[in-house]
Amino acid sequence: MTVDVVLPCLDEAGALPWVLTRIPSGWRAIVVDNGSTDGSADVAAGLGATVVHEPRRGFGAACHAGLLAADADIVCFCDCDASLDPGLLPGLVRSVAEGSADLVLGRRRPTERGAWPPHARAGNLALSWLLRRRTRLRLSDLGPMRAARREPLLGLGLSDRRSGYPLQMVVRAADAGWRVREVDVPYLPRTGRSKVTGTWRGTWQAVHDMRRVLDEPVAGGGGRS
Repeated sequence: MTVDVVLPCLDEAGALPWVLTRIPSGWRAIVVDNGSTDGSADVAAGLGATVVHEPRRGFGAACHAGLLAADADIVCFCDCDASLDPGLLPGLVRSVAEGSADLVLGRRRPTERGAWPPHARAGNLALSWLLRRRTRLRLSDLGPMRAARREPLLGLGLSDRRSGYPLQMVVRAADAGWRVREVDVPYLPRTGRSKVTGTWRGTWQAVHDMRRVLDEPVAGGGGRS
């Protein structure tokens, strides 16, 4: 199995060296620069990553650009702010490769106080509850660390290009009958400030984007891996 790791990036020059050295040997890191002004793209390229430039701002835009640039059998997604350790991704990939799951999510477990701000955790819990009502998936986290096969992911027809992208992936996977599971992963204090959930306003905007996804009609298609 070949594996590509998509790392959406906006001004993460300080975190990239640690993140990229944690990518498992033989896997390709695809850093999607989403308009950084701190030299993140140069740092990533200097460390051997494939760099993709996505000028349209938005977490989903960056993630999907990375998915389109990937060509491996399995694609992983991971934040590149050093809050999640890419060295743990083989545990997620194994379930996909062995066929026991179609989409595996990393369920964040904070390692210390402050790693996961209260407002961000509250927003995540609310969305998890709404997701359960919409799909009947009993998930407790919509974390950014995940793994799935590339071709079925493309088949989901993901269209959100903002903060709703991770949720839309889960919703459409559930609609398509995918087996979705969670595994615990340590959640570390990030390097720098979050561009999405670092403030109440950012969290509210993310929840707003995701509520729009939950209002989508039930969709079929996409298939299983």
